[in-house]
Amino acid sequence: YLPGPDDIYISPSQIRRFSLKTGDTVEGPIRSPKEGERYFALLKVNTINFDDPEKIRHKIHFDNLTPLYPTSRLKMEVDTPPTKDISPRVIDLVAPIGKGQRALINAQPRTGKTVLLQNIAHSITANHPECYLIVLLIDERPEEVTDMQRSVKGEV
Repeated sequence: YLPGPDDIYISPSQIRRFSLKTGDTVEGPIRSPKEGERYFALLKVNTINFDDPEKIRHKIHFDNLTPLYPTSRLKMEVDTPPTKDISPRVIDLVAPIGKGQRALINAQPRTGKTVLLQNIAHSITANHPECYLIVLLIDERPEEVTDMQRSVKGEV
């Protein structure tokens, strides 16, 4: 979520009007840069974070929200697994994962962390297509990140 060359310019008046914060997903028509401008510019805000802008305007700041703990379980075991790996079944039995839950896998290099994460991601996308999947890899080798981006249907 860092600034990049493909970013669209959003005017300060639009940012104030819709109370936009860093990381908000904004959708709307754009125009090409005029002479002397570097970026495409947003003409009109259609949606903010996939919702109506009027609803979003009155949202509560994240720090003031009440935490809701996971109550709905994510099934990891896949009916027709692509490989004969039992790790999703073991996760279901030993450490079940709920919707909205975050997880941390900490292990030595070359012990199968990436494969386990890929199995979890494949299970979530196969069994729960309504879920939005984000995988955060910290201090991973570039080839591991590339492999994860190619094999996981989600944001890496």
